[in-house]
Amino acid sequence: MSRLKDLMDIFLAPGELFVGDSSFQIRTVLGSCVSITLWHPILRVGGMSHFLLPARGNAPGSDELDGRYGDEALELMFRDLKAIGANPLQCEAKIFGGGNMFPGNQHARGHQELGISVGKRNGEAARAMLKQHGIDVVTESLFGVGHRQIIFDVSKGDVWSRQVRPSLLEIDAETAAQGN
Repeated sequence: MSRLKDLMDIFLAPGELFVGDSSFQIRTVLGSCVSITLWHPILRVGGMSHFLLPARGNAPGSDELDGRYGDEALELMFRDLKAIGANPLQCEAKIFGGGNMFPGNQHARGHQELGISVGKRNGEAARAMLKQHGIDVVTESLFGVGHRQIIFDVSKGDVWSRQVRPSLLEIDAETAAQGN
């Protein structure tokens, strides 16, 4: 997946987000993380997040919002969209990611909590947050095995998603390393 002609290219690392006008494309690579894209079809502005966990929970933190957490990333995107004159509630949403990056290791510490994978929790949280705000999700590509490459063309609202599944050799090597 390559750069779109004539658009400024922004790459998001985990915990980052970006809001811009039609002169941008926003890219990222997602494993168990999730990206929400918001696009205002009339103003042709939009944004994308790349969050790691649904919420901060009870963990001590600062008063500053943190894009690593889905609920806070969405709030930051709302602020940035409002700052450029867009009502976030008039945006279309698309959700991507939440993949299982360790298919041969279903019970690894940190990858399974209460029987629900981190990726699944992230995807379900994204759906719930958008529903809570009354924002329509027009499409999603969630869950499954492997990572996704994402490109969001803010000029058109198009998002391309390419899911890359681990090869059988990678899964076999992981299983062998676990002694299974």
